[in-house]
Amino acid sequence: MNQALMTRKGITLIVNVTLSHTCPIYRGVECIRVAVSDLPNARLGDHFDHIAARIHSNRAGGTLVHCAAGMSRSPALIMAYLMKYKGVTLRQAHKWVKDSRPYIRLNTGFWTQLLDYEKKLYEDTVGTSNSRNGRNPGRINERLNGNEG
Repeated sequence: MNQALMTRKGITLIVNVTLSHTCPIYRGVECIRVAVSDLPNARLGDHFDHIAARIHSNRAGGTLVHCAAGMSRSPALIMAYLMKYKGVTLRQAHKWVKDSRPYIRLNTGFWTQLLDYEKKLYEDTVGTSNSRNGRNPGRINERLNGNEG
């Protein structure tokens, strides 16, 4: 990341979801740090509402949400944002993010927190099931395992 890239992409907000990376300082770019580990017992869900609200209120430009590998923490926050502000289910949010970034793999704790968040938002949930890919919402396991047409 550098100033020229942030300017070219129109990024005005960075959400840094790491324990080790400091927030970069770029002109015209706000950085929010969410210091949460990528472990099932980490309380990423405690940040869903305020990070989703901050992303939603970023009318000045684009938002970059990143973690160390882009596989668990940042996709989970983006899925929470999509559920809250785009009105989609967890299943739809997962598909949306996975279509853009096929190698996401949230840890089981983050799935549980997203299911709880979906229930809070919609008073309903898609349910979960286990697969070789971990614990995932409903029929998503069938897609992940290549069993859905």
